[in-house]
Amino acid sequence: MLSRVADNLYWFSRYVRRAENTARLVGVGSQLQLDLPRSVRFTWRPMIDTVGAGELFDEHFPELGDDVSDADVNRFLLLDERNPSSLRSSVDAAREILRSVRDSLPQEVWEVVNDLHLEIDANGERGIQRRYRVDFLNRMIDGCLKVSGLLTANVSRDVGFQFLRLGTALEQADMTTRIMDSGASGLVRPRNEEDRETFRNMQWMAVLRSLAAYQMFRRHVRQRVTAELALRFLLQNNEFPRSVQFCLVRAQRVLPTLPPRPAVDRHLNRIMGLIRNADPAALAEKNPAAFMDDIQQRLGALHDAIAEGYFHG
Repeated sequence: MLSRVADNLYWFSRYVRRAENTARLVGVGSQLQLDLPRSVRFTWRPMIDTVGAGELFDEHFPELGDDVSDADVNRFLLLDERNPSSLRSSVDAAREILRSVRDSLPQEVWEVVNDLHLEIDANGERGIQRRYRVDFLNRMIDGCLKVSGLLTANVSRDVGFQFLRLGTALEQADMTTRIMDSGASGLVRPRNEEDRETFRNMQWMAVLRSLAAYQMFRRHVRQRVTAELALRFLLQNNEFPRSVQFCLVRAQRVLPTLPPRPAVDRHLNRIMGLIRNADPAALAEKNPAAFMDDIQQRLGALHDAIAEGYFHG
C-alpha cells in the first residue's frame, strides 16, 4: 500500500473518532448543567484548556478571558473553523480525506460523512442552544458510530484496515484522557466546601455517561461512582472499549500485522507501562490533570514515531 493512502486511512479514522469524542466532551458539560442545582456555579472555560486550545481561544477572543458563556465555548468547540480540533473541522477534514480514498472504503461511508457535514451546516447554530444541544450532539455521535460500524462490517481486513484500527485506537485513548481531564478540571464550583465531594462524584458520573461507560461501570464495579473507581475503570479496564488500556492493547495487536518499527513498539510499551502502574487512588487525591497531560504528550510522541516509520520514512 502507498504510504500516502495509509496516512489518509489512519487520519480518516482519527478525525471521525475525534469528532465523536468532541461531541461527547461537550456532552459532559451539558449533562452536568442539567443535573446541577441553579445555586451551583458551572464554569465552561476548562473545557477549552482540556483540548489544548486555550491559547488559540484567547488569541481569537481576547476580550472574554475566563468569563465565558456556554454559547461561546460550545460554538468554539463545535463549529469554529479556526479551531482545528472542533467538531466541524474534524468532520470536514475526514470528508476531504475521503475524497482521495473513496476507492478504498464503502460508498455508504461517504454518504454518512457527507450527511454529518450537511447536518452541521444546517443545524449547527441551533445546536449551540441549550434547548437543542443534546439532540444535536446525539445526532453527531450516532453518525460517527455509524461510520465506525460500516468500517467494521464492510471493509476487508487488509493492511489498510489495520491503519484504520491503529488511528482509531490512538485517537480514542487520547480523547478518553481529555474527557477524564474535563471531569477533574473544576467545572463545578460549589458554594459550600462540604458539598465539594458530592459534586465531584457527579462530575465523574457525567464523564462516565458521556463515554457511554456508566452502565458498564456499574456492571464491572458494582459500587457508587467515586473519582478513584472511575479513574481505575477508564484507565485500566481490560474489557471496556474506550478505556485507555483497552485502546493501547488494540494498537499493540495491530503492530504485528504491519512492517516492524522498533521505535513505535518502544513508545507504545512505555505508555502501557505508565497506565498499568498508575495508582488511581493517588491520582484521585490530587488533580490528575498532570497525569493526563503526560499520557497525551506520550501519545503524541507515539504518533510521531508512527508517522516517521510508516508515512514519511
